[in-house]
Amino acid sequence: MANKPPIIDAWAQPAPAEMFKHVPETGRLLKLSGMAHLISQGVAPEEMVARMDAAGVSVAMICAWCRPGQWIVTNDDVAAIVRKFPHRFVGVATVDLEKPVTAVRELERAVGELGMKALRVIPWLWNRPPNDKLYYPLYVKCIELDIPFCTQVGHTGPLMPSEPGRPVPYLEEVALTFPELRIVGGHIGYPWTDEMIGQAWKHENVYIDTSAYLPRYYPPQLIQFMRSYGRDKVMFGTNFPMLDFGKCAEQARQLDLPQEALDAFLWQNARRVFKLDMP
Repeated sequence: MANKPPIIDAWAQPAPAEMFKHVPETGRLLKLSGMAHLISQGVAPEEMVARMDAAGVSVAMICAWCRPGQWIVTNDDVAAIVRKFPHRFVGVATVDLEKPVTAVRELERAVGELGMKALRVIPWLWNRPPNDKLYYPLYVKCIELDIPFCTQVGHTGPLMPSEPGRPVPYLEEVALTFPELRIVGGHIGYPWTDEMIGQAWKHENVYIDTSAYLPRYYPPQLIQFMRSYGRDKVMFGTNFPMLDFGKCAEQARQLDLPQEALDAFLWQNARRVFKLDMP
């Protein structure tokens, strides 16, 4: 592994055994990914680190989960894992979107007290696209805290409406209204990949992460974007435990990319966008 470039996984989550019981919409995906048995047993942080070591993943950004009326993995849960493995995990906060004042206060606490490096809200969990009014106070706070806003773009693998994940017009409206806000669209944006590439090209602070897709299935136009004028705009992600660190990392290293573009994709872009303090 000494000759392999480091890898920062921009989208992962803890995997306690009970987590996905509270997100039943993902059941179909778990079966298709081949990870259902592993997830049903739960994956301890120690096992995550061992899997990262085997895959050559240096750092994984792990996120809390909240859906209407229920916290599934809290920001404090994530912070506890990060404290245990401070050089391997980076915390990403989430909030209860439907309680805007509480949400802003929780985000400020998560960053200021718990050391979180970004906010992530998954639109299909709330059936609210990112231009919904409930997001806007959070965007202002992200700008004040100098952290990125991360979201899911593209269709939903879970059996939920895909409309909130369309990059145009929803995410575009946010980028136009808040040009200072760093936005990371996770899950590529398929089948609106060209729209998402267009947004990343058009807006200085809009980026793409490739989580939830094995690299062998990346759309060809995304690979071309990464090879050329989008070299600084795309970052690696797995969506662990939906996809395994090892398979994603191995296939990513085999992509037909110049070394400079591969390094940017695997770790440099994430380190810069999330302002990570690592070598």
